[in-house]
Amino acid sequence: MKNLKTLFVASFAIFAFTVACDDEFLTKEPQASLSGPALANADGVEGKLISAYSTLSGYGMDGGGTWYYSTWAWIFGSISSDDALKGTDAGDQPEHSFIETYDFNTFNVHNRDKWRSGYWGAARANDVILSAEEVEDLTATRKAEIIAEAKFIRGWQHFEMQKMYRTPKYVGSENFSLDNLDASKVPNTGKIWSQIEQDFSDAASALPATQGQIGRATSWAAKAYLAKAKIYQSDWAGAEPILMDIINNGPFELVEKFEDNYLVATRNNKESIFEVQYAVSSADAAASNAEIGLAHPYIAPWGCCGFLQAPQDLVDFFQTDANGLPLLDESWKTNHITNPTGDNIGQPIGDPSVDPRLDHTVGRPGILYKNHHIMQVDYIRDLTYAGPYFSKKHVAEPEGFGVGGWGNLSANNLRIMRLGHVILWAAEAKVELGKLEEARALVNRLRARAANPDGFVPGATQGATRPEYTLTGSPGANYNVGEYTAAWTSQATARTAVRYETRLETAMEGNRFFDLQRWGIQNEVLNDYLARESKYRIYLQGKKFTSPKNEFYPIPTYAIDRSFLEGEPTLTQDPNY
Repeated sequence: MKNLKTLFVASFAIFAFTVACDDEFLTKEPQASLSGPALANADGVEGKLISAYSTLSGYGMDGGGTWYYSTWAWIFGSISSDDALKGTDAGDQPEHSFIETYDFNTFNVHNRDKWRSGYWGAARANDVILSAEEVEDLTATRKAEIIAEAKFIRGWQHFEMQKMYRTPKYVGSENFSLDNLDASKVPNTGKIWSQIEQDFSDAASALPATQGQIGRATSWAAKAYLAKAKIYQSDWAGAEPILMDIINNGPFELVEKFEDNYLVATRNNKESIFEVQYAVSSADAAASNAEIGLAHPYIAPWGCCGFLQAPQDLVDFFQTDANGLPLLDESWKTNHITNPTGDNIGQPIGDPSVDPRLDHTVGRPGILYKNHHIMQVDYIRDLTYAGPYFSKKHVAEPEGFGVGGWGNLSANNLRIMRLGHVILWAAEAKVELGKLEEARALVNRLRARAANPDGFVPGATQGATRPEYTLTGSPGANYNVGEYTAAWTSQATARTAVRYETRLETAMEGNRFFDLQRWGIQNEVLNDYLARESKYRIYLQGKKFTSPKNEFYPIPTYAIDRSFLEGEPTLTQDPNY
């Protein structure tokens, strides 16, 4: 395979051996600038489009670390919720601690670069659209597809901004300026959902159902994001037919094993609708997944850095009853299944009944960790600070480990849109539309997949030495997951069941803060969480989520300072800040 060029940056390194087509897409030469005479042709526009795709991960933007604006959103979507802890130790990346404890200030560099990355990505997409409209050596068909791909990227970037900020701005090609890529002097006047929907709708109409090159947006991906935008606005009637079209008519199926959504070996599988792509191996770190490179166990072979740990609250949430169902009565809040403190910290209390997705989401002491070895408490940088549990989904298995000279860089794609997500949203829409039995059937599809014993994590002897381990022949816990057999007759119960399933299926994927946001329950859930978790995480004591202030992040001071036009700022700060 030809060397991957810097132009892809992190997010669009496509693997030649998986693409049965011309590999020109792999080898575009890097460009020094967005525009210029050398790019005013078909090849130049195609190169710009690849550069625009690269912004989905943020890699390549000047300044900052990619974890600041990661597509995985583990800082802004996970550690800011009951989904995850910052991890590592108190002195490492204290900017994260402000976010974890709801001190959302306007000068946090992570927040600054999240804003920058979103509008930088929109700028790249806008430049593609304008350039494609001007060049003469593109066929009409390809020109339409390029513009549609760019609109998909532009819609995606603005979607991220609307999740983050109460009143972001929308920068379209008509008001785009190369003079100010990351803070175009466009005012923010309110929600931008209509423009986001228009971008995804336009993309869905013009994109093909399949692409010859892995990683490009398809009409199905655009439809899924259009539906997601409607779900975030509680437009259940608008979202439901789009979601059911994807489920019933799209070329997607649930993979048989839940873990296959998180392995390098099973990227771009039949469940995947859209993934941010990374290279299997490369001498260039820009082709690998650095977005979540800090969030790895603090031992060999990673050796850094210990961020993104799991709270006791999340571990306990995975408890099931005798029928293998979640504890919708919230009894999980007062019953620990593992020791939160003491000499046996992290070890099971008795033989707890748990959903097997727990051990694909969280690394627990004594359980096999992605085939590397048995997890011990020394995976943790500071056990007293953030407890004994580590995140797991994003970590590459041994065969896909280590890229670019640093083990934390991997080839593990980010599955940012898959059929499992679509099924959850469809179930949610049906509950709100009163179609409770249809919602139950959808949720049971995910639960049936979770119950597949072929996908269980093998049991392991507690205290086994690395790298060898001993399998006991039984699951690593008392796995017990069942389907809902009784009809859902209460909308409130059905709503709770779907929201529980959403957390079980997508925990630690960077969605939780924004799910709670759109459900309007951040205040009650997160303050309840703080009261429980602060018993073990001392630094959380006395912290509080404040509504409506903390429901969104503040617009960075950086952006407002750069928005001045004729002596006045064009951006208006969220009045809660």
